[in-house]
Amino acid sequence: MIKEGKKVAVALGSNLGESRTIVREAVEMLAQTPGIALKSVSSWYQTAPVGPPQPDYINGCVLLEVQLSPQELLQVLLKVEKNFGRVRRERWGARSLDLDLILYEDLILETPELQIPHPRMRERGFVLVPLAEIAPDWIDPVTNCAIAELTEAVDCSGVRRL
Repeated sequence: MIKEGKKVAVALGSNLGESRTIVREAVEMLAQTPGIALKSVSSWYQTAPVGPPQPDYINGCVLLEVQLSPQELLQVLLKVEKNFGRVRRERWGARSLDLDLILYEDLILETPELQIPHPRMRERGFVLVPLAEIAPDWIDPVTNCAIAELTEAVDCSGVRRL
């Protein structure tokens, strides 16, 4: 456990089951987890899928303050996904819940299990649009660009606020 709270961004997505309910309940579950304080929740967005043919997603982002290491937080996220029936079958396939650790302070980390910042966040409007809504000035430690700037450089046409 880390004593001082660390600022973290997590992206949420769902396209199987009652997606709106699932993402809202996942946020609530995170907020009730010891060592995690919910600071902000973006609007929810309907977004076109990436990967094989599948239903549209419900996506959003949350800002958390955590007293967990990145690895501890990853385990919490995986447990919450599993609680909502997440099964990993195919890369970029449909899922009941996807929780991605996007940013952890200004940390750059690369391990076999975890990469921070998330390696594909800069390419994904469905991550950047909701993140820019709640953290437009957060600086990506890899590019030294603000989230709002990264959002302007990406095609966001498939991202629609609900």
